[in-house]
Amino acid sequence: MARLNVNIDHVATLRQARRTIEPSVAAAALECEKAGASGITIHLRQDRRHIQDSDAFALKQVVSTYLNIEMAATSEMLEIAEKIVPDAVTLVPESPGEITTEGGLDIVSNFAQVSDAVKVLQKAGIFVSIFIDPVKEQILAAKECSASQIEISTARYAELTLGSRAFHPEGKQLAQEEISRINQAAQDARALGLLVAAGHGLTTRNIKPIAQIREIEEFNIGHHIISRSVFIGLESAVREMLLAINSEI
Repeated sequence: MARLNVNIDHVATLRQARRTIEPSVAAAALECEKAGASGITIHLRQDRRHIQDSDAFALKQVVSTYLNIEMAATSEMLEIAEKIVPDAVTLVPESPGEITTEGGLDIVSNFAQVSDAVKVLQKAGIFVSIFIDPVKEQILAAKECSASQIEISTARYAELTLGSRAFHPEGKQLAQEEISRINQAAQDARALGLLVAAGHGLTTRNIKPIAQIREIEEFNIGHHIISRSVFIGLESAVREMLLAINSEI
């Protein structure tokens, strides 16, 4: 059974729209755990557009399952991670002005910086994952810099399965090719001894083919769950996603 870490960034997005105290990120985390989530994921961005430093410290105190913080491999972020000591840090790329993360971290081109970041985090006793595209060279680089896990970006797959192309034969074929690419990447990573997670753009409508890849043991999913919670409540939205991931049908 694959684990589900719920990304609650967009609870903070709603709060920051008014710069007020609600909705509570900590309360959202507890609700997700109550619904059966295996962990909580947040992205502490350099521009602090949603999650704030205080949120990360508060979540360290209240999360009883597993706290995963996504962050860039910068000295500022590493210092914060050393102070919080979450269960895991996932190193991700960041570009100024991007709406959301636009693909995996290029470890190959930034090997020294990423490798140094992994060393700092592991010295602090933090489990390290790296968010990458399903590319063998990046998987090999992740292994070389001693990461424990990769998180495969499913952004391309999500684009192909949720956009207008999802209803056209060409789009369906491209989606199948992307599933094969993700599957191969997961197998390559496991063969190297890396653990495998996946995430980005996954919904209850498109997750099943990815959830069937047995090497993937963890999913980090946020936007869809928070969006669904507007209509059915957060606990129900989490349970709905868990069912979609682990259903045999």
